[in-house]
Amino acid sequence: MKSFDEIRNEQEQIKQATEEFRLGSAEAFHILYTHYSQRVYRFCLRMLGNKDKAEDAFQEIFIKVFENAKMFRSDNFGAWLFTIARHICLNMIRLEKPHQEVDDNSIKLSYVERDDIGLKDFVQSAIMHLPVSLREALLLREYEDYPYEEIAQILGISVSLAKVRVHRARLLLKKLLEPIAKEYYGNR
Repeated sequence: MKSFDEIRNEQEQIKQATEEFRLGSAEAFHILYTHYSQRVYRFCLRMLGNKDKAEDAFQEIFIKVFENAKMFRSDNFGAWLFTIARHICLNMIRLEKPHQEVDDNSIKLSYVERDDIGLKDFVQSAIMHLPVSLREALLLREYEDYPYEEIAQILGISVSLAKVRVHRARLLLKKLLEPIAKEYYGNR
C-alpha cells in the first residue's frame, strides 16, 4: 500500500504531466499512459465484454488522445480520457447488432460452477446485460472509483442523474445476480 507521501507525489507528477501534455510533450504522454492504461483497458473490457474488441478500443483511444493533445484544455486529464474511452466504446457497441434494452423478466443467465473464475464470469455476464447507460455509470463508480461529479462530467449528465444511473444499475445487477447468490449463500 502506498504511503500518503507517495500518493501525493504521484498526484503531483500526474498534474505536471497533464500540464506538459497540453504543450505536446511525448514524455508527459508516456507518464499519463503508464498511469491510466490499465484502468482504461479494464473499462473497455467491461464495457465491451470481449478481449479483442477491448484491445481495439484501447488502441484507438490512446491514438485519439495523442492526436488530439492540443485540444485538451481541462485540468482533469482522467475525465477527458474516460470521456474519449466512453465515446469509442459506445461507437463500437452501436456498430454491433442493435442493443436490446433489458427486460427484468426475460434475462436468464446460464449457471456457472462454484469457483471464483466462474463467479467472475457470471458477474461480467450480468454487467453486459445492463443497458449501456447504466453499465458505463456502474463501471466508472464501482470499478474505476470515480466520484459522482466526475462520472457526470464524463457522461455529460447531471450529478443527480449519475447517482440515479448507478443506483438503478446496482438494483438491476442485484436482480440479475440473485440466482447465483441463492446458490452460494442459500436463503439467508
